[in-house]
Amino acid sequence: MIVITGAYGFIGSCFVNTVLSSVSSARVVAVDDFSKTQKKANLAGKIIYGRVERLELEDWLQKHAHDIQFVYHLGARTDTTEFDQAIFDELNLNYSKMVWRICARLGIPLVYASSAATYGNGEHGYKDDHALSKLLKPLNPYGDSKNDFDIWALEQSTSPPFWAGLKFFNVYGPNEYHKGRMASVVFHTYNQIKEKGSMKLFRSHNPNFQDGEQLRDFVYVKDVCEVLLFMYARRPESGIYNLGTGRARTFLDLAKSTFKAMNVPQEIAFVDTPEDIRDKYQYFTEASMSKLIAQGYKKPFRSLEEGIKDYVQNYLIPKKHL
Repeated sequence: MIVITGAYGFIGSCFVNTVLSSVSSARVVAVDDFSKTQKKANLAGKIIYGRVERLELEDWLQKHAHDIQFVYHLGARTDTTEFDQAIFDELNLNYSKMVWRICARLGIPLVYASSAATYGNGEHGYKDDHALSKLLKPLNPYGDSKNDFDIWALEQSTSPPFWAGLKFFNVYGPNEYHKGRMASVVFHTYNQIKEKGSMKLFRSHNPNFQDGEQLRDFVYVKDVCEVLLFMYARRPESGIYNLGTGRARTFLDLAKSTFKAMNVPQEIAFVDTPEDIRDKYQYFTEASMSKLIAQGYKKPFRSLEEGIKDYVQNYLIPKKHL
């Protein structure tokens, strides 16, 4: 069995689809809070071997250890505007420690979701060097929770037989309909253009960046799923890995690509960044991907234009899920 936490969510549900279509005779066990019916469509039509409620996972893992091939811990609280540290301690840090300890004790390989939010303003760059983890200064409690777990994992004397923490950069793609404010900029751009024929981007409040020239490493969810599958098939050296494209692109590039994919004339304006996130806003992120490539990952990542075209034309316009 391949266990996937967060299977009801954005990346988790897309990866369920990847496993079912790529791993012969795969038995996927989906773990999540299945009371959240707004995510129901993400797993609709997928042949799931079993479903486990999030709070029941600890007991379930111990009872079924001999049948488990791999655990993907992708579930987490991902709201970067939430500032209650206790929520992240419970849902991200302590829950992840529980999963790690069980996988270590029972000899189960583990891949877990970290985040580029750990890098904060990028004072120390964006290299997935273990030695840098304690120097990083995330900008919000979500980033703190991810970095705290990375540091904790690196300090453990007992670990799963293989483990990898993947620092997801700005992921976009199908199955994020339920995410609301936390959905990708591509999703929001599409919906603004559809409703108003125009798009408003955040104005820069940093003198080093022009309006719309803020840079992020946008990575398509299908490419993320390919890397997750690589971890299962190849099991490279255990450790923390970046998962982006390795190429930063501007929000203007993103908006223009979305207009083009929708075949709508460009009309772009700028608005102030909300004050509650203004001092915690990342103006540049770009994953160093040399570590993953050195471990044998050879597949090219889709360009921003390629990813947006596929997402908009094959999922958003027809209102489809992956």
